This record gives sequence, C-alpha cells and structure tokens, in this order.
Amino acid sequence: MQRGQERIRVLVTGGTFDKEYNEIHGELFFKDTHLVEMLALGRCRLDLEIQTLMMIDSLEMTDRHRAAIVEACTRAPESRLVITHGTDTMETTAKMLAAAVPAKTIVLTGAMVPYKFGSSDGLFNLGSALAFVQTLGPGVYIAMNGRCFPAGRARKNRKTGVFEESE
Repeated sequence: MQRGQERIRVLVTGGTFDKEYNEIHGELFFKDTHLVEMLALGRCRLDLEIQTLMMIDSLEMTDRHRAAIVEACTRAPESRLVITHGTDTMETTAKMLAAAVPAKTIVLTGAMVPYKFGSSDGLFNLGSALAFVQTLGPGVYIAMNGRCFPAGRARKNRKTGVFEESE
C-alpha cells in the first residue's frame, strides 16, 4: 500500500466469478470467494477491505438482495467500491445503486467463465474494475471486457457474451 492511498471496499455477491465445478454431478456451485487468490495472483498492492455479502447466482437475486447491496454501499465508510456480481442481472443492480448511492464511486464487475476454469475473464475484469474505481468520479459503472460503462448505459449481448454500450 502506498502512503495516502484511499481504501477501496470490495463487496462479493457471487456470480460466475466465484463458481466451482462439481465433476461428479456436473454442476456449478459456490464454496468460497476466489477474490483473495486472484488479488495475490495479480500482485495487487491496493488497500482493500473485502466483504462477502452473499454467494448466489445473479439470476436468483431478488430486490431484497439488491437492497442489501445498496445498504452495504451506503454504510461503507469508503467512497470507492468494487462489487463482484453475476453478469445476468448486473445492469439491474447498477441502476438501483445509481439511484440510491450517487455520491460514491461504485464499479460492478464479473466474469463470463468461472475463475477456477483457468480460462476466465474474471482476473482481467477484476483488475480493470480496480483501476477504474480509482480514476472515475462519483457514479455507478459496469467494468467488463476492458471497457467501462455508466449504469444504465450497458447491456450484456447474450449472442456474443460481451458487454456493450446501450442507449
């Protein structure tokens, strides 16, 4: 950590980012977050506070779960937050946060392929989100595929598996 560096809170909510694969049953499941391992692999030297809120697929996320994310962002003493989130409903959570927490810089990110698969985009997306959260002004953003979009201006293209700007 460098002197004078602002602490960043990372909120873990699950999503493909943290899924594991059960070879016997052929199913994806959650155990623990891979965030600490990923940060070590990326040689991250930022001052981070990691908080696991939930470990669920975003398709199972309800407004009650989103309210818990909003509350965690509101209560966090940090003004800069990264949220790991499933990609299927990331836009919905981003819009809710933008309406409720406008004074902080919040970047949501995720992965299309689980980190444990070895070919995941998760490590790249996490690094991008950590860079964006340090440089952007207050607002809510989605960081995926090396790009950053303001909340309400991103959509997941389900044909290509890439996030793109929406109008």
